Amino acid sequence: MLKIENLHASVDDKPILKGLTLDVPAGEVHAIMGPNGAGKSTLSYVLTGREGYEVTEGTATLDGEDLLALDPSERAARGVFLSFQYPLEIPGVPALTFIRTAMNAQRKARGEPEVTAPEFLKLARTTAASLKIDFEMLKRALNVGFSGGEKKRMEIFQMAMLSPRFLILDETDSGLDIDALKIVADGVNAMRSPDRAMLVITHYQRLLDYIKPDRVHVLAGGRIAASGGPDLAHALEREGYDKYARAA
Repeated sequence: MLKIENLHASVDDKPILKGLTLDVPAGEVHAIMGPNGAGKSTLSYVLTGREGYEVTEGTATLDGEDLLALDPSERAARGVFLSFQYPLEIPGVPALTFIRTAMNAQRKARGEPEVTAPEFLKLARTTAASLKIDFEMLKRALNVGFSGGEKKRMEIFQMAMLSPRFLILDETDSGLDIDALKIVADGVNAMRSPDRAMLVITHYQRLLDYIKPDRVHVLAGGRIAASGGPDLAHALEREGYDKYARAA
């Protein structure tokens, strides 16, 4: 599904990614772990096309299509989704309006019919209930006045409604208590599918107790420094990232 080869990227002329290579097949969940400043969030922004992140070398493809040649809206229409570490607030725009607009924009880009209001509301109510979201909250301005846990659940709600093919979760566990973490993880796990893949970015092994990865990768010095199974996350929790950072 996602294939990255020798990816180099910089921000304000400062190199951040320095030859990153990664392959995430369909049906798998891969975790990226690493110290601060290693390039984890930069990777997520490069894949989704955030402005200001310049790719200087290498490739990133989704099912063989060049992601880097597409603008952000085209990547979203292809099914690329990013759950932000710090979700944005959009005053004056109700969450339901925002999500239905996004759904229909993606459907139009794919040549699909728009979702009708009754279909959308039925799906929204069912999805909100599964994530323990008060439906009234969805009528409020997107993320405005929401707690950290509510913002993260809203991200997962958007993900479930949009049903993307490739999910990038950037430190989804940040700021969550155990109860909220379990709810968010349940929502993510419900999205597992043979034709969908996920990249979970996190500092800590804690999240991976709830979202079980198929592979774990250590990102240090702008490249993948080590890869392994779920046990690698436990080793990182015990030993830290120092040896990888020093080697990088």
